[in-house]
Amino acid sequence: MNSIPETHFQFPGQTAFYKGKVRDVYSFDKKLVMVATDRISAFDVILPRAIPYKGQVLNQIAAHFLTATSGIVPNWLLEVPDPNVSIGIKCQAYPVEMVVRGYLAGHAWREYSAGKRSVCGVSLPEGLKENDKLPTPIITPTTKAHEGHDEDISREEILAQGLVSQDEYEHLQRYTLALFAKGTEMAADQGLILVDTKYEFGQLDGVIYLIDEIHTPDSSRYFYADVYEENQRAGVAQKQLSKEFVREWLIQNGFQGKDGQSVPEMTDERVQLITDRYIELFEKVTGNKFQKNNLDNPLKRIESAILRSL
Repeated sequence: MNSIPETHFQFPGQTAFYKGKVRDVYSFDKKLVMVATDRISAFDVILPRAIPYKGQVLNQIAAHFLTATSGIVPNWLLEVPDPNVSIGIKCQAYPVEMVVRGYLAGHAWREYSAGKRSVCGVSLPEGLKENDKLPTPIITPTTKAHEGHDEDISREEILAQGLVSQDEYEHLQRYTLALFAKGTEMAADQGLILVDTKYEFGQLDGVIYLIDEIHTPDSSRYFYADVYEENQRAGVAQKQLSKEFVREWLIQNGFQGKDGQSVPEMTDERVQLITDRYIELFEKVTGNKFQKNNLDNPLKRIESAILRSL
């Protein structure tokens, strides 16, 4: 199965290259070119096989929501010259990610079920079950790690360490909650619940910009609204669209990114299943039919598209 595991381009005027967990980022004087590869990560580990069309799904969902939320906060996106490529404004990224949660799921639930009643300095009430709706959305930031694991951090720690000024943090907080409200509204239109997500921000010339991706399966979790209440009453797992199904499969097979653990075998069938789930998420989240791009010679196609836009 063809896929795009990585890129190694050299462009005129290129000043730097950074390989993220999923994206290959090419820097220029005032612009960034982000190539969404088909790499997939979980527990901050890049898994051994790439997932066909995953990069296209991520890039196109992100572009869809960046366009839809541009009236809330300026964002970095300038153009999408290829289904796997976004070109945008080069900003100075803040060293924190703004994670916002409307429901008790994923990492927050794992912390809660281990007995903790505070996540990132935010208190949680007693008596909650997995996937319960929280009284109000909460922000649980993490540090932004270039390598290894992102770490939970509180608002107070962010300010004490000088990672973000108080004024800037208050802006980030307002933007985060407004974006989450818009994402929640758009998800509801598609019969979905936006459970949790993360936003990254940067600044340029004193202006704060929303950067990277938003509301994608790599950065967000969605439940199906029509069965949510019934599933909660019955105490059964929620039907969801997110990358959590990959994490659950890894956990079931003894892998959580810890020392000494090995990633279970990713068979062709497993890779195809993950591809199908990502395409399902694209169509369900955006309401658009997914058009598979040609994977016969994707690197040449991507390189040509970028060169035309530089």
